[in-house]
Amino acid sequence: MKIGILGSGMVGQVLATGFLKKGHEVMVGTRNTDKLADWLDKNPEGKLGDHKTTAAFGEVIVLATKGTAAEMVVRLCDSKDLAGKTVIDTTNPIADAPPTNGVLKYFSSLDESLMERLQRINPDAHFVKAFNSVGNAYMVDPHFQEGRPSMFICGNDPAAKTTVSTLLTDFGWDAEDMGGVEAARAIEPLCILWCLPGFTRNQWSHAFKLLKK
Repeated sequence: MKIGILGSGMVGQVLATGFLKKGHEVMVGTRNTDKLADWLDKNPEGKLGDHKTTAAFGEVIVLATKGTAAEMVVRLCDSKDLAGKTVIDTTNPIADAPPTNGVLKYFSSLDESLMERLQRINPDAHFVKAFNSVGNAYMVDPHFQEGRPSMFICGNDPAAKTTVSTLLTDFGWDAEDMGGVEAARAIEPLCILWCLPGFTRNQWSHAFKLLKK
């Protein structure tokens, strides 16, 4: 598929490289193409564009920005270019404030997730939360002794979640569907839990696993 990545940070670069590795066409959208010069040297088959061009290019869109920039980036895209498309939302509503005893501060509440805000900005896009509860080093082809890790997803469109589940399977994950967009209120705080061992004892090499009988 054609994958459009909105965001030029490490998450965007890691996922873009992963999608290229899996045989997809990839364009990364950014306002600063110089920031991606090294990435493009290592991935010459990749493409660069601005946000509008990338949104139009992608059959599937990946939103991989800072949480504080996510709403702005969605607005930078032409709304019709996102309409009807699967938009993988990797973002977390992390505030611009330091953690307290290892606990990240969020600018959202348990009554409203960031993904719900994004869905309201573009109600015709099919947002699916994914990749928000693990570090970028383990997003593509993770290997753990206990087996395949779980990636919790949610969204309102069943077909979009099926698309994301298939991509996650190819990336080495077990997708666990938690329901509609409101479930992001529970999934987004998993980032806080994932980061706690890192901030408190420098342990960053882990992922979540849902055990079922």
